[in-house]
Amino acid sequence: MRIGRIPYVNCAPVYGAIDRGVITLAGELVPGVPTALNAAMAAGTLDVSVISAVEYARAADQYLLLPDLAISCAGPVRSVMLFSTRPATALARERVVVSRSSMTSVALLELLFAEVWRVAPHFEPGNAEPADLAGLDAPAHLVIGDAALSLAAAMERGETRFTHAYDLGALWNEWTGLPFVFAVWVASRRTPVAAALGVHASLIASRDWGLAHLPTLAADAALTTGVTPEACLRYLSGLDYGLSFADLGGLTEFFRRLAAVGKVPASPLVFLPAA
Repeated sequence: MRIGRIPYVNCAPVYGAIDRGVITLAGELVPGVPTALNAAMAAGTLDVSVISAVEYARAADQYLLLPDLAISCAGPVRSVMLFSTRPATALARERVVVSRSSMTSVALLELLFAEVWRVAPHFEPGNAEPADLAGLDAPAHLVIGDAALSLAAAMERGETRFTHAYDLGALWNEWTGLPFVFAVWVASRRTPVAAALGVHASLIASRDWGLAHLPTLAADAALTTGVTPEACLRYLSGLDYGLSFADLGGLTEFFRRLAAVGKVPASPLVFLPAA
C-alpha cells in the first residue's frame, strides 16, 4: 500500500503517532504537496491519500471518502491566507498569484472574489512554499501551509511589504455560517476495501493520539516553521480532523457553489464501506 501525506504542520496530528512508531501503518508513506498527491491519486500510483477537497469533487467516481477524517475549520484556518498590498476590493485587474500547491484554496479564493468582493483580478499560478517567500512580488499572493504561518508571523513583526491579510477559512465561515473542509482522505476505488479499512483504522488511531498530544506536536512544528510553540498550538487547536454532519454541510455547500458555476460535476459523496 502507498499512502500519501502532506508534509505540512497541519497534518502532524494525523501522522505524528505513525512517525513515532506508536501506531503501525501497513504501507509506505509518500509525501507531497496537495496538488502532487491529487495527481498521484488520479494516476493510480497511490492507494490511499489525503487530497484537496476539490480533487474529490472533480473525480468523485474514482474515490471513496474515508469517514471521520478531514482537515477543516469553523473559523480562522491560519494557514490559507491571501496576503496583499491593498484591500481585496481594490484588486480588480491586478495580479493575484495563487499557490500551485493547492486546488481547494484557489477555488475558494475565486468564489470569494466573484461573490463576496465582486472584483475580477488576474489570477496567475506561482510557487509559494517557504523557500519562495522572499520573491513574492505581485500585489497579492495566496499562500498556504507552513509558508502561510511563517509569512503571517513575519507580517506581525512588520517584516513584509504586505499590509492586508485575509484568512480564507474565516471568510467562508462569515459568508456562509458553515465550516470549511480543505482536505479529505480517500481510497482509490481500485484499492481492496479490507486494505483501505486497515489504513483508515491506523490513521484514526494516530489522529486520536495526535489530538491528545498537541503541545508536543506544536513544539515540533515550531522548530520547522520558526513560529512560536504557542502560535503553533493555537493553530493546531483551531483545526478539526473529523468529518461531522456540520463539516459535511460545509463541504456539500462548497461543492454546490462550484457545480453551479461549472467548476466541478454534481456528484454524491460516497464513503468507504464497512467490511
